[in-house]
Amino acid sequence: MSDKDFSRISVVGLGYIGLPTAAMFASRKIEVVGVDVNSETVAIINEGRIHIVEPDLDMVVHAAVQEGYLRATTTVEAAQAFLIAVPTPFRGENHDPDLSYVEAASRAIAKVLEPGNLVVLESTSPIGATEAMAQWLAEARPDLTFPQQAGDKSDIRIAHCPERVLPGKVMRELITNDRVIGGMTPTCSAQALLLYKNFVAGECVIASGPRVAELAKLTENSFRDVNIAFANELSMVCDRLGINVWELIELANRHPRVQVLQPGPGVGGHCIAVDPWFIVSSAPDEAKLIRTARIVNDYKPNWVLEKFDQMLADLLQAQPDLTAREVTVACYGIAFKPNIDDLRESPALNIVSDLANRFPGKLLVVEPNLEDRDRPVIGNAEFSNLASARENADIHLMLVDHNEFYATEPPSGRILDTRGVWA
Repeated sequence: MSDKDFSRISVVGLGYIGLPTAAMFASRKIEVVGVDVNSETVAIINEGRIHIVEPDLDMVVHAAVQEGYLRATTTVEAAQAFLIAVPTPFRGENHDPDLSYVEAASRAIAKVLEPGNLVVLESTSPIGATEAMAQWLAEARPDLTFPQQAGDKSDIRIAHCPERVLPGKVMRELITNDRVIGGMTPTCSAQALLLYKNFVAGECVIASGPRVAELAKLTENSFRDVNIAFANELSMVCDRLGINVWELIELANRHPRVQVLQPGPGVGGHCIAVDPWFIVSSAPDEAKLIRTARIVNDYKPNWVLEKFDQMLADLLQAQPDLTAREVTVACYGIAFKPNIDDLRESPALNIVSDLANRFPGKLLVVEPNLEDRDRPVIGNAEFSNLASARENADIHLMLVDHNEFYATEPPSGRILDTRGVWA
């Protein structure tokens, strides 16, 4: 098969990774059928609009839809290649991987599979997920052969090619970043390589198998998580010792071989806050450092809430005539990272939600990246603009360092700055 044989591609899951990937293929004049269970998402895309915030994505999607290379549907259709980009969360207190979305997508795809088709799992997944996907496909289509049964002679090709892009820079990094491809056989890898070379300018590196590719992505995010945990733990140590952590990190980073990251209110997102648990679940006795980093980062929002409680108590002690019900608190940012609208696994959102459930006063939320229709209901919290929050709040919680916040001077009142914006 040559790259010209991929005349139609199906992308299952039109979220933060699936839609940009679908748009990228469509921009190369390949027919792309996007599949999503959300009918509203499908309708928005078919109008040439997008339902997420990602720079430049709106223009690419609009052009692709207008030119007839991209359309969305709720039903899987036949194609030469299928890319699965659905969520892979964890469940329960033990953080066990939840592959139910991958299984549902696999069984939906199975109905339309034809000999020669390629199926690629793009979702970041626990070790063995690609093989599990292949097994679900085989169970649903006993009339076809799969790599685990027939090797390179199989009717269907299976591979794993995890996304490795940064929200806010997805459209550029999809093209420029290297990709890791782990096919179940050499032929599977070769077919996936031809597919991605339609738009990837970075190097497509062939791994020895899907398990290596799966663990490579988990390793990348776990590396980040461990280093963020060091910075978060350091911030708590500095607070105990009465030292400015931002000054300390700036000084430490003057060493030529030291690069301490910046602390925050925790770690969020669909990758760094989730992926390390996949490694822990695969090797619980060995992944001690990775588990500890997760515990440190998961605890940080609780630490922020403890600091808030102390700040509120200090305010009430300083002003005996004031009650907690009369205090106004402003929270700046609820996305999981700066300059995006993504709320998945957001520690800032968890902090605000906790306050909304127990703080009796007025709670203002400033989130410049969310349109009115996308704002979640968070208990008694009210969404506010930046100027009003700065003017009216008694306590200010800086949770996400959006660009808009850097452009303002520190407000009057008490400040709990978890990102060093006003430090």
